[in-house]
Amino acid sequence: MLLGLAAAAAAHRCSWSSLCRLRLRCRAVACGSSDLQEWQNLVTFGSFSNIVPCCTLNQVKLYSTNVQKEGQGSQTHKMEKVPSFDEAAENIGAELKAPLIKQEPLQVRVKAVLKKREYGPKYTQNNFITGVRAMNEFCLKSSDLEQLRKIRRRSPHEDTESFTVYLRSDVETKSLEVWGSPEALAREKKLRKEAEIEYRERLFRNQKILREYREFLGNTKPRSRPTSVFFKGPGKVVMVAICINGLNCFFKFLAWIYTGSASMFSEAIHSLSDTCNQALLALGISKSVQTPDPTHPYGFSNMRYIASLISGVGIFMMGAGLSWYHGVMGLLNPQPIESLLWAYCILAGSLVSEGATLLVAVNELRRSARAKGMSLYKYVMESRDPSTNVILLEDTAAVLGVTIAATCMGLTSITGNPLYDSLGSLGVGTLLGVVSAFLIYTNTEALLGRSIQPEQVQRLTELLENDPSVRAIHDVKATDLGLGKVRFKAEVDFDGRVVTRSYLEKQDFDQMLQEIQEVKTPEELETFMLKHGENIIDTLGAEVDRLEKELKKRNPEVRHVDLEIL
Repeated sequence: MLLGLAAAAAAHRCSWSSLCRLRLRCRAVACGSSDLQEWQNLVTFGSFSNIVPCCTLNQVKLYSTNVQKEGQGSQTHKMEKVPSFDEAAENIGAELKAPLIKQEPLQVRVKAVLKKREYGPKYTQNNFITGVRAMNEFCLKSSDLEQLRKIRRRSPHEDTESFTVYLRSDVETKSLEVWGSPEALAREKKLRKEAEIEYRERLFRNQKILREYREFLGNTKPRSRPTSVFFKGPGKVVMVAICINGLNCFFKFLAWIYTGSASMFSEAIHSLSDTCNQALLALGISKSVQTPDPTHPYGFSNMRYIASLISGVGIFMMGAGLSWYHGVMGLLNPQPIESLLWAYCILAGSLVSEGATLLVAVNELRRSARAKGMSLYKYVMESRDPSTNVILLEDTAAVLGVTIAATCMGLTSITGNPLYDSLGSLGVGTLLGVVSAFLIYTNTEALLGRSIQPEQVQRLTELLENDPSVRAIHDVKATDLGLGKVRFKAEVDFDGRVVTRSYLEKQDFDQMLQEIQEVKTPEELETFMLKHGENIIDTLGAEVDRLEKELKKRNPEVRHVDLEIL
């Protein structure tokens, strides 16, 4: 009987607990209460649970006899109704037919991760190069480039909106197709490099021969020179000063030879140094207006400061040095002075001419300072126009020097003591030393890189910060390059939402939604994101170009703008 029930339970996925209940019921019929209590303890304390851990022992039904004491020494035995074997079997079958506990299906979430690409230390497959670089670096012809894919990109130059570039991988493949192997391409590059070096050497020799030919036969064709720079502004002031100081130098040397005056010698040396320095300034002005080349991408505007610096050093060495030397020699070995009449006449003429040159320089500086919105004193102290500053200071020193020389010569002629004349020479030398020290200091500061006015920096910064695509501006640097040219550099924190919205405003939303709905796999998502991500980066570059053009348009003195994305 028990074997049949066990087979039925196994056929219906019966648990051992059902068999236990059946055996307990059968045992209860044949045994007394003590045996039944023993079986109950067996089930309760886990002996069956050790054998069958899946049993639900709290569902075991026990039928036993209860012995109840009624009064003293009397017992009443009550037998509970025990179901028959057939009923017990039916109950077990009903329990077996009961549905099992419904369990939720196990769901495993798999995270899609894009595999990281290893590009290595050198990766140039996606690089763009221009047609000129393709022909120079890969020894290709323009006809070879016609067969390659052409890509239009934003131009880095202000005069063009876009230009054509090529994929570097396509160009490399084409070069190998044309030359056959990397070794053959390398040999061709070497040959072309040698030919380029030879061409440059030959060009240099030809230019030298042509220059010698022109010097020997003269120019039959007028040469195009930047002469217009000497007819206005600082160039005009320098040319006027060269002419006047040259004449003054000539007549002062005649007066010194005639009189032997130490003060007149100092004035003659002063005029000579002024003439030489102003010729140097003219050279610096002509060089400063040259067109920038690959070797000097920011131009030659600093040549004015360099010429002014050399001029200050020349004044100190030639003017102040010789004046001090002649004055000291006059104190140590005083010599009698001849008639000073002609010296006074020449000094008077020098005072008038130097005063006229000084007036021209002052008028030019006032005009330039007014254009910059600055006072004359501040404009001169910051050396915004180095060439005119040199003329102003030299002519001021010349007027004061003529006054000092005339005073000392007058004292010498009145008292007959030549020491006053030597003291005048020392005074002129000291004056020239002060002027040269000022010129050296101001031009050195300019060459080291000087910032523009704080108000101008604030105006440029506010222009950028007021733009909706800019969140903040950091590390602002605005440097004066000379000749009214400014270089502006700043770290810009762009608002990515505004830049992205600027890109989305130019897109077809229906088409973009359709592309999004078609994305089903990680690969399709990657393709979608790469496409629009590259376009957003291009939009950010266009925003940078727009801000740079806006800065240059509103501030013409800003010639070079470097906005770095933070």
